[in-house]
Amino acid sequence: MISTLQAAWKIDELRRKLMFTLAMLFVFRLGAHVPVPGVDARVFAELVATNTLFGFFDVISGGAFKNFSVFAMSITPYINASIIMQLLTVVIPHLERLSKEGEEGRKKITQYIRYLTVVLAFLQAIGTTAALKRAMISPTVWNYLLVAITLTAGTAFLMWLGEQITEKGIGNGISLLIFAGIVSRLPGGLVSLVEYLQTGTINFLSLLLLLVIAAVVISGIVAVQEGQRRIPVQYAKRVVGRRVYGGQTTHLPLRVNQAGVIPVIFASSIMMFPEQIARYFPGNIVAEWYLSVFSWGTFLHTVFYALLIIGFTYFYTAVIMNPVDISDNIKKYGGFIPGIRAGRPTAEYISKVMGRVTLAGAVFLALIAILPNFVLVATKIPNIYFGGTSLLIVVGVALDTMKQMESHMLMRSYQGFIK
Repeated sequence: MISTLQAAWKIDELRRKLMFTLAMLFVFRLGAHVPVPGVDARVFAELVATNTLFGFFDVISGGAFKNFSVFAMSITPYINASIIMQLLTVVIPHLERLSKEGEEGRKKITQYIRYLTVVLAFLQAIGTTAALKRAMISPTVWNYLLVAITLTAGTAFLMWLGEQITEKGIGNGISLLIFAGIVSRLPGGLVSLVEYLQTGTINFLSLLLLLVIAAVVISGIVAVQEGQRRIPVQYAKRVVGRRVYGGQTTHLPLRVNQAGVIPVIFASSIMMFPEQIARYFPGNIVAEWYLSVFSWGTFLHTVFYALLIIGFTYFYTAVIMNPVDISDNIKKYGGFIPGIRAGRPTAEYISKVMGRVTLAGAVFLALIAILPNFVLVATKIPNIYFGGTSLLIVVGVALDTMKQMESHMLMRSYQGFIK
């Protein structure tokens, strides 16, 4: 990776892209410390420290939520809008037609995602402001509206920032913003570990065990992220005029973790929402029972959390990978899977293989998500800053960014042969 970065820095075009990306990430981190007017940041920080759901938002935003800065909601509304649009593409024929119209159709869907992002951001900002009235310096309607508009504008600016990184920089801009937010917590986590060592809360053996677990988890994430099940596809020869097309053998790659980190986000939101509601009713018998049985780290919470992740992995994979469409595309271009008839048998075969591959990816995602529970028991280190979900995002984004850099370098290396 270091050699790739050194080689990329020597290329003028890539160096400009890297510098632009770093400059945009610096703007993002700078905005994470610009406070929203009319809010007492100290009171808000205390609320975040005692709330699991807010703590999850704070991890994604890289501390901007705890500071209640203009980027407090981070890019979460954009992610939710993208997921909703992907789901709607399956059920709304107009959106399905747009998704198949190439570049123009994708631009139209992207425009819809932007509008939906602003709407979701404003609704989330209103809800967040209303739920945190204790932190408001002057709880008037105009101040609530000012805070909501400021938070919405911050999310819209981050959406624009991410698109600029994708267009003029290197890597996926939205993913890099989440990556930067998570990595920005690393220095604070290292300082806390040093303090734990100095005060005797943990020992060097616990720290060494944590490093070993982190290395094993990162290796597993890389293996699963890069893992594929390749289905061979043979294309028959076609004669068009005087030219002969096809006749070659290729493969259909089915990734082990096709759904990425989306199922974990879905499951986390569903499990945290009832807990958040229960905390608004202190002293209530039902709320107290729910918090004692389903709070984070309990046995039932861990089991249901893992089952939800597995279920959402299958659901989201089925949404983004349609075996019938894949079979039709293979048949349309004169291809076939050796030993499998074209049409419905091909779709059934792809669906069968996809189900087996997805099971491995789903179980892996579930294990990664519940990993902090076992790490806490094994190392006795409190407040672990990098959970399995954070590592999954960081490693996945790093791999995708390095692949883009290598593809740019490969194209430049072959430029002389193309001429």
